[in-house]
Amino acid sequence: MAQREVADRVAQLRREINYHNYRYHVLDDPIISDAEYDALMDELQALEAAHPELVTPDSPTQRVGAQPAEGFVKVTHPAPILSLDKATSGEEIHAWWERVSKFLPPEAPPTAWVVEPKLDGLTVVLHYEDGLFVLGATRGDGYVGEDVTTNLRTVRALPLRIPVPSPGPSPMRGGDLGEVSHRLVVRGEALMLIENFEELNRRQAEAEEKTFANPRNAAAGSLRQLDPRVTATRPISLLCYAIVEADGPVPPTQWETLAYLRGLGFPVSEHVARFESLDEVVAYCKGWVEKRDTAPYELDGLVIKVDDLATRAAMGVVGRTPRGAVAFKFPGREATTKVLGIGVNVGRTGALTPFAYLEQVRLGGVTIRKATLHNFEDLQRKDIRVGDRVIIKRAGDVIPYVVGPVVAARTGEEKVYRMPEVCPSCGEPVVSPEGEVAVYCINVACPEQRVRRMNYFAAVMDIEGLGERTAQLLVERNLVRDAADLYYLRREYLLPLESFAEKSVDNLLTAIEASKGRSLAQVIAALGIRGVGGTVARLLVQHYRSLDELAKASREELEAIEGMGPHTAGAIVEWFAHPRNQEFVAKLRRAGVRLEQEAPAAPVAGPLAGLTFVVTGTLPTMSREEATRFIERHGGRVTGSVSSKTGYLVVGEAPGGTKYRKAQQLGVPMIDEAQLLRMIESGAGAGQSRLPAV
Repeated sequence: MAQREVADRVAQLRREINYHNYRYHVLDDPIISDAEYDALMDELQALEAAHPELVTPDSPTQRVGAQPAEGFVKVTHPAPILSLDKATSGEEIHAWWERVSKFLPPEAPPTAWVVEPKLDGLTVVLHYEDGLFVLGATRGDGYVGEDVTTNLRTVRALPLRIPVPSPGPSPMRGGDLGEVSHRLVVRGEALMLIENFEELNRRQAEAEEKTFANPRNAAAGSLRQLDPRVTATRPISLLCYAIVEADGPVPPTQWETLAYLRGLGFPVSEHVARFESLDEVVAYCKGWVEKRDTAPYELDGLVIKVDDLATRAAMGVVGRTPRGAVAFKFPGREATTKVLGIGVNVGRTGALTPFAYLEQVRLGGVTIRKATLHNFEDLQRKDIRVGDRVIIKRAGDVIPYVVGPVVAARTGEEKVYRMPEVCPSCGEPVVSPEGEVAVYCINVACPEQRVRRMNYFAAVMDIEGLGERTAQLLVERNLVRDAADLYYLRREYLLPLESFAEKSVDNLLTAIEASKGRSLAQVIAALGIRGVGGTVARLLVQHYRSLDELAKASREELEAIEGMGPHTAGAIVEWFAHPRNQEFVAKLRRAGVRLEQEAPAAPVAGPLAGLTFVVTGTLPTMSREEATRFIERHGGRVTGSVSSKTGYLVVGEAPGGTKYRKAQQLGVPMIDEAQLLRMIESGAGAGQSRLPAV
């Protein structure tokens, strides 16, 4: 394909993908399947990989997330991002208007109000120049926020490019738009739809990772990740509702502003209304109290705004709240009930999580019988006892949690809960690592962990055809006690099972057999050791050539590995010390699973051989990932943190403070990208651990 044809195809793919993103994430009305969408994206990624000169900042492929940041840069907003006064009843809405209507300018048109949802998310400020998204920041204190541009690029509902309006008649008032608006700053809310939040929490719980208390925390925590690749995996949505600044004409009213933003491609809530009577506003707000759960996102109220923007601006500000808008707050979601008992769930990695059995109570339209207690430390800190009267809280349709006990309601018959010393599922002693709040069962054969561990093992070892349902069936029929038993399954064991035909049995056994040759890093990750995923496993195989070597490693040896934390080191030692886990490894060995590394590849020769680098900040011409590959291609090694073994710190713009200070303390030479290139050109550094500063 000629270069011109490639460029045209790339442009066409971007247009199609952006259009389908808009239909899916903004209109919620897709017209192609996920597979068709993925095919378009795969083709675009392949073309851009082959022709990197065609990659642009607004390409859909740039939403995937860049390298982790060292911290968030502060951003001063072009105008204050104000908060709102609040009202909790119709009477208070009327009182608010009586108070602020005295500041209406004499020339103001008849008052109308726009009512919008008060979104429970994270406020973001979006900057566009010549139609291109260039900066995104959090609200912060209303004056200064944090730069989260890279993370926001991963949000598919956010348009990376918007049309620049052409001079001509205004669609709002029929007037002339005059100058084209080259700069536009928009305010919106990053949030998480309730169904997406529940799915995220389910995945987090299955992976034994932190779950979120509510959609707001999930959205805020996801958007404020230092690693944008994490943000890219989170289902963040966006709704926009205001123009903060523009260097060209903008609509004169809030109602028209919402239509204008929607026309530019911004997602805008459908739950908006305009009224010319305050009594109608009050009735509308009261009606939403009962139907708040019908919204796809979490609401904590409604926002009432004077529609005419010039009038609202003329009414001024009191402190940090504008007079021309008020928040109508919904009643809280809390109830009290009695703790009938405390149970314990055992997760895939063996983490024990307490929960409360409750005297059933209605809350938010559903009947609640159980509530999470988060962890044993939280349970003890709150002093929640069996028999206590407790406050429970719930956000939307998510799992409720216990806020705390009503101490004044105690009768003296309540019983203090004692943390379990053995696993409630298998009876093995539990461990509580120093410095962690979690309590674990580390028995790989624990019944309650079997299905989850089996499913995880199969996923990491790429055993196709062994999903959760199959794992559940194998455990229920006592065909496997742990994942190692998969390698001892026989055809005649599987054929009698429902949903198993000869071909599916043969395919599964073939996949199991093929997994015996997986890499040592995959095997280590598949063991399910607490804190040891793919990244840590790849780090370990740089130091240990076999599973036997790793099993003999001491905690001190493991902690000495750069990038290995004490908790993970302790978890590895504990895992290999457990007799059941030793038996598990022995079964893998007898089955023929490869537990050693392949012969190591010959070290890359080059001018940077023997040198260790750390990269920080933004380099002029290379991303951090490109710089890493560049250094490794010339024989060097790149690590994530500065130590006494670091040869050089490569410093770009806005470097991370921790790495910079550590390099200064240790006397590690600091160079820029140009000096790095000169080192390679001159051939300096071969075979040395550190050179004098360039």
